[in-house]
Amino acid sequence: MIRDTSAQDRQIKHEPQRGKRWLKLGIGAVVLIVLLALIVPTAARLFSSDSSASMSRLRIAEVKRGTLTRDVSVQGSVVAAVSPTLYAASAGTVILDINAGDKVQKDQVLAEVVSPELSNRLQQEQATRESLEIDVQRASLDHRKQQLAAKKLLDQAMIDRQTAKREVERTQRAFDAGAMSEMDLLRTRDALAKADITVANAEADMKLDVESLAFELKSKRLALDRQRLLAEDLQRQVEELKVRSPVDGQVGQLIVQQRANVAANAPILTVVDLSALEIEIKVPEVFAHDLGIGMAAEIRDSSATYGGTISAVSPQVIDGQVSGRIRFGEKKPAGLRQNQRLTTRILMDEHPDVLMVERGPFVDSGAGRVAYVIRDGVAERTPIELGATSLNAVEIISGVKEGDRIVISGTDQFNGAQRVAIN
Repeated sequence: MIRDTSAQDRQIKHEPQRGKRWLKLGIGAVVLIVLLALIVPTAARLFSSDSSASMSRLRIAEVKRGTLTRDVSVQGSVVAAVSPTLYAASAGTVILDINAGDKVQKDQVLAEVVSPELSNRLQQEQATRESLEIDVQRASLDHRKQQLAAKKLLDQAMIDRQTAKREVERTQRAFDAGAMSEMDLLRTRDALAKADITVANAEADMKLDVESLAFELKSKRLALDRQRLLAEDLQRQVEELKVRSPVDGQVGQLIVQQRANVAANAPILTVVDLSALEIEIKVPEVFAHDLGIGMAAEIRDSSATYGGTISAVSPQVIDGQVSGRIRFGEKKPAGLRQNQRLTTRILMDEHPDVLMVERGPFVDSGAGRVAYVIRDGVAERTPIELGATSLNAVEIISGVKEGDRIVISGTDQFNGAQRVAIN
């Protein structure tokens, strides 16, 4: 048999290398120091804090200095700035000449109200007017005739006076020559005085006749003028039975059906002027005191932003909201339709060179008086004073400085703790 080699084997003792052992100890010490450097501050923050929170669940923003634009964003509806409703001028039957949605021109006849009663009254008043015109012509002719008759009487009286005057002169010469008696001379003088009185009366009668006839003719002419005005008013009312479009636009709504009987002043249809559109907005009541006519606004659709100005503000609050109108600037979106929804931003005022931070739920959580400022990994509860607010930012008047970092997310999870460690 072959012997094994166990008798030849010899155990060799391994001597550990002291250098490698110290190296491992050094590395371990360094790792331990690093761990302590990381853990001790965190542990110190934890022990000095009232609570802790995860950074991943917080929103943090930096306090910056800049210009804060105070604004409010609301949804608005496109409405026509000019959208008149047309009414029936008189009771009657409506005949519509258009359909809803038809494009119309200014002064185009859209409908007609058939009113036989009004048409009959117009014809009667026109006949009365023609009769008065004939009366005025007849009175004018009679006036001229009576003037001629009075003139004839005056002319005859003047001729008689001239005859009497000549008789007085002849008798005076005969009396001076002794051919006629004084009695005859006196008789001719009396005849001349009588002729003078007749002429004076004829002139007065003629003047009175002229004035009387003028008054009578004027009265008839005034009656004719009154009748003309009455007939013209009825003519206007008949013309208004034709409902005409006051603007270029589009028929918006037919309020009555074809050949429907309507009362006077009843609405018939509406016309929309699509060339003049505005945005109707409803702003929360809290901004009612800040709104004013002429304020700038931005109107946004899916593709661009357009400028505008507030053109009207309602003086009353309804359901906690104030109504207003925004007028487009030089440009407006193409293809707008009535009642289309658009987002609007009203630019109330600007606050230059102020401390501001991004707006967040912290404004409501702390009632605008408290914010958590992060310093060395700890969020400290700090009293603040807020100023103007906008959609995206809020002004901070006091409590922080430029460069501070603030927790802008909701801080309800902190439960009012004074110091919160941020992990």
